[in-house]
Amino acid sequence: MAAHEIPDELINLERSAEQERTRLAGLTGDEYDAQLRRWREASAAFQAAVTEHAASAETSRYEVEQAVKKAVRHPEPENGAADE
Repeated sequence: MAAHEIPDELINLERSAEQERTRLAGLTGDEYDAQLRRWREASAAFQAAVTEHAASAETSRYEVEQAVKKAVRHPEPENGAADE
């Protein structure tokens, strides 16, 4: 699955889940527990959307998930960005 084939909704959901995950750093006790719940909810929303997209596109759920995670965590440089 190419990056240009990934729906923006999936990208946004994965970014949201990653942001919630990074907010766990340094938290303890009740604050940690509350943030962990937010991360799990964001992750669950992403996973549900991946499953739905893969089913509707009749493609591998694994491939969809990996393509989205790669696009979010290791984005390709903009055209011409490598030349600067």
